[in-house]
Order: sequence, then structure tokens, then C-alpha cells
Amino acid sequence: MGQSYRDLIAWQKAMDFVMDVYRTSKAFPRDELYGLSSQLRRSAVGVPTNIAEGQARFSANEFHYFLGRARGSLVEVETQLMIAQNLAYFTPEHGKHLLDQAAELGKILNGLIGAIRPAA
Repeated sequence: MGQSYRDLIAWQKAMDFVMDVYRTSKAFPRDELYGLSSQLRRSAVGVPTNIAEGQARFSANEFHYFLGRARGSLVEVETQLMIAQNLAYFTPEHGKHLLDQAAELGKILNGLIGAIRPAA
């Protein structure tokens, strides 16, 4: 684990995803400022944050744990995006783009989780 978290593709893609989520939620109705918009942003930020924190830990067990937390944050984001899409806060095409991004990130995270073997 000699590399920096910034070198991880999962972290890089998660950061790009956060930027897209922020840009998207900026257009939500004003009354969502402290509701769905805020929750969506917090969940999205949790993905790269947990990847970085896990990579900075001293054991594969801890890295594996934090990658699991990142995956949990990602499925929160997916659920919140579906809610926002059902409320017509963005177009179905934009929703598909964001959910496709989330799915790709999920596959990358799953691969990384599979590659980090915690000690028995």
C-alpha cells in the first residue's frame, strides 16, 4: 500500500462523481437546501472520504472496512438520486447518466474490495 489514495482510480472516479452530484443538486428546489440536497451531498462526499481514510490506515482489515463504508455511501447516493429523479428534479437522461456513473464506481469499488483481503 505504498501509493497515495489520490492514485486510486476508485478515489478519482468518486471525486468526479461528487462534483457531478454537487452541480446537479445545485439546481434542486430551494426548499430542498437542508433536505434531500444536503443529504445527497453528504452521502456523495462519504464515498471518496472513506476510500481515502481506509487507504491511509495501517492494515488491510481497516482498508477493507472503509471500502465497505464507501460502498454503503454509494448506495445511499443511488437511492437519493432515484428519489430526486422521481420528484423530477432533473431529466430522466441526466438521472441515467448519474446512476450509470454510480454503477461504474460501484463495480470499481467491488473490485477493490475483492482485491483487499482482510486477515482471517
